[in-house]
Amino acid sequence: MTQQKSDDSKAGPDPRPTGKGSLDLGLLRTFLAVHRAGSLTTAARELGISQPTVSAQVQALEAHLGRQLFERLPRGVAPTTVADALAGEIAAPLDALAAVADRGRPGVQAFSEPVHLAGPAEMLAVRALPALAPLTVGGIQLRVTTGLADELLDGLQAGRFDLVLSAVRPRGRAMAAVPLMDEEFVLVAAPAWAGRIGPLTCDDPGPLRDVPLVAYAEDLPLLRRYWRHVFRARLSARPAVVVPDLRGVRSSVAAGSGVTVLPRYLCEDDLASGALVTLLSPEDPPINTGFLVQRTGALPRPPVTAVRECLLRAAQSW
Repeated sequence: MTQQKSDDSKAGPDPRPTGKGSLDLGLLRTFLAVHRAGSLTTAARELGISQPTVSAQVQALEAHLGRQLFERLPRGVAPTTVADALAGEIAAPLDALAAVADRGRPGVQAFSEPVHLAGPAEMLAVRALPALAPLTVGGIQLRVTTGLADELLDGLQAGRFDLVLSAVRPRGRAMAAVPLMDEEFVLVAAPAWAGRIGPLTCDDPGPLRDVPLVAYAEDLPLLRRYWRHVFRARLSARPAVVVPDLRGVRSSVAAGSGVTVLPRYLCEDDLASGALVTLLSPEDPPINTGFLVQRTGALPRPPVTAVRECLLRAAQSW
């Protein structure tokens, strides 16, 4: 493991072994612990071995692969892209093996502790929970909490949650975030309101000046973002209706209460049925990326890994 970043950190995600002989699974287990902890010392403590042993095993794996896996930092280590790719490839198999090994230990029961999942109520209800339903057949228990991104990420860092679906990318190295899905925001109304408003262009939001606005918060966050991004204008208005749940916003607008901005995934069925219509189709609509976030220093648990991998697989079609 070198002090400075080598060209290997920019290499493609397919490390090919250059060492001779078979690869010791113990080296991969140590590597995965370091990758998750972001620290040789923390990984050593979790594995019950010395820090020099962890360092030597990581160096042995790097020599076998012929690739640099980590950069040393003033505090901890940072994975290269090669390390990220390798961790993604081996995490699920190693965790599955660990679960099998633990099954025979006295006092160990698989899936005895629930997986604590948190995120926006709408994304959980429409996307995550339907995708996770098959896992309960295998004995995995879920405890779900809804809320705003900042408070949920604070809870994740404090250890109250195992995984968080977040509309914002967390800062710092204490949490690892993987892009999960892109939300495209659309300006929608019921057909009757669309007829009254008439044609819209990105150059002039004037026809919307006197239309009631429906939002999930008093400060109109999604509407203000849409106005700024699409109309290049500042929205200064008070909402006619405030519902702290986008599903309620959708229902209110479909019933004819006014205009709103929604993630497309949340209203695509209403758009298909005609209950809602899009008022504008800009070439560059506002988009926000949602992330699946986990604490980097958390001890691996097979149920958490199963939930994480299930969400990542499902998100490929979202």
